[in-house]
Amino acid sequence: MEYSHRYSAYPTQEVAAELEYHIDVHRQAYNYTRYEYENVDADNIGSAYKHHSRLPNWKDDFSIFSEVNSKALQRTVTRFYQNLNGLSEKKQSGRKVGKLKWKSPKEYRSMTFSQSGFELKNTSGRCATLWLSKIGDIKIRYHREIPDEADIKEVTIKKETTGDWFVSFGLETDDADLPEKPDVDSLDASNSIGIDLGILNYIHTSDGKTVDWLDLDDEYERLRREQRKLSRKEEGSNNYEKQRKQVAKVKRHIRRKGLDYQHKLTTWLVRAYDAVFVEDLNVKGMLEQSHNARNKQDAAWRQFITLLEYKAKLYGTHVMQVKARGTTKECASCGVETPKPIWVREHSCPSCGFETDRDANAAINVLQRGFSELGLGWPEDTPVETVLPTDTPDFQRVSAKRVVETGSLGA
Repeated sequence: MEYSHRYSAYPTQEVAAELEYHIDVHRQAYNYTRYEYENVDADNIGSAYKHHSRLPNWKDDFSIFSEVNSKALQRTVTRFYQNLNGLSEKKQSGRKVGKLKWKSPKEYRSMTFSQSGFELKNTSGRCATLWLSKIGDIKIRYHREIPDEADIKEVTIKKETTGDWFVSFGLETDDADLPEKPDVDSLDASNSIGIDLGILNYIHTSDGKTVDWLDLDDEYERLRREQRKLSRKEEGSNNYEKQRKQVAKVKRHIRRKGLDYQHKLTTWLVRAYDAVFVEDLNVKGMLEQSHNARNKQDAAWRQFITLLEYKAKLYGTHVMQVKARGTTKECASCGVETPKPIWVREHSCPSCGFETDRDANAAINVLQRGFSELGLGWPEDTPVETVLPTDTPDFQRVSAKRVVETGSLGA
């Protein structure tokens, strides 16, 4: 399993200047890779591996490329071909794509050391030291330890638009060292949940819990104020650059707050349940709709599902995406479909009389579809009527503030 840990970095002024120089050399290497790809016979390049063989000639022709780590230089060439493959995949999926563009200094802010050229030292406390080849030592805030069973495969150092530095460690853990998932045949509906990604609530679970949306209104109001201040500055001036960094910091705060919220929520889900089933949503199509697009983007549902799947591997939990179409219309009790406009928040089946919240009904359907896709029948001793209606005293509603401040829903 591959994953990453990210840490704040605090290089000295001299080391920061050296880092910026090296990143700029890698930017020139990226641009030169692009130039050769477009102008050199494809038989001589055409892949990252073939292009790596040209690097010794680069160093003979341009001494600047000899000043950076050779493995990091190879990784920069590979980066170009990874971006190229990304464009190719988008084109195959029917999207219109152009060509990879020349990178300016503002657009190229990181470099990666792969396999060698780095060493993590002094990890006994909250601070650690990262040594990078041809650069030197960099202090990092070692707020969480890298697991003993994880191997560091690569190190990426990046300067954010705010001017702050961060280090990401690409880790790899053997699947044999990860917790084992419960046997599929032994899964119990009482310790498994379906999740409906809602509109009024962030999520609604099949066992009668809702988690509120994260309130970012104050943060967005602050962002608008800072952006108005930026619009009044003369572009290119010192005041403009100072205010640009302020806007970037507010954006980073919003992004971090949302990500922190999702991390804590997904950690609770995979630790509390043996199996979690979630809707496979067409997020791209939803964002292209004109109404409520920003809220959908703030929800970052695709990121939420990705984190859920990643945490499931770490904690040994089953996570599965199921078909989302029809989960709201279909009655969880008898299966009869009942069309409901978006403003109708209650499910009332005209066929069997089953009544509950519309999102609760959808969450139960997600759970049932998950069991069906695993080849398990719906347990007869788990009737859908056991779901808690939202107007009962036992129904549990969890505020987003509690998720962010405590980091736990179950404690």
